[in-house]
Amino acid sequence: MARDSEKEPGRLKTMWSIFQMTRRNDRAALPLMLLALLGPIALVTVLAIVLRQDPLFFVLWIISGVLIGLMLMMMVLTWRAEKIAFAQIEGRPGAVGAVLKNGLRGNWTTSEMPVAVNPRTQDAIYRAVGKPGVVLIAEGPRERVARLLADEQRKVKRIVPNVPIHVVEIGPDSTTPLRRLTRTMRRLKRTLSRAEVMAVANRLTSLGQANLPIPKGIDPRRVRPGRPR
Repeated sequence: MARDSEKEPGRLKTMWSIFQMTRRNDRAALPLMLLALLGPIALVTVLAIVLRQDPLFFVLWIISGVLIGLMLMMMVLTWRAEKIAFAQIEGRPGAVGAVLKNGLRGNWTTSEMPVAVNPRTQDAIYRAVGKPGVVLIAEGPRERVARLLADEQRKVKRIVPNVPIHVVEIGPDSTTPLRRLTRTMRRLKRTLSRAEVMAVANRLTSLGQANLPIPKGIDPRRVRPGRPR
């Protein structure tokens, strides 16, 4: 049997670690969490007093306010922790791959490994196939990835000439931040059916992936506290 020290931490311990990490790296997190917790409680209490409910209903109102406050507080914690996690990996090679692997669900076919890489600069092109068609994600400065991107577009057009190709740029000079990558992709106009998505993905497998070493990204959905310095 494995020792207790080797077991994964429980949910409460994990949430406490995430809270500690978030509070340490984001000064606004704690005030926002307290506001999210206490705001509903105060509002429900005032409403209960104004409406002059009997003691039983007054207690129920307070309990409802506490539950709503706890829910909002956890939402704020998740939001702020995720923001920190994305900030920590943004700009690092492989960050786009991590987001694609862990952030896309449903009728999307993708990989955390790029389809094209510049081994000198580690700029990369990633490819995803979904109902909007083929999405090429460029990771790196616009001028440096332009040639890689154009080459990949030509390859895709040659294999699936009638499928829409969308381009999303992730880099220091792009308008799409890393944390909004999957949201941007989901908002693209849908033109393919589920069967067509699979057919396109299968045809594009002939292009393969870049057989070049590149650091794998970090899962932004699984925040871990850093070591205190």
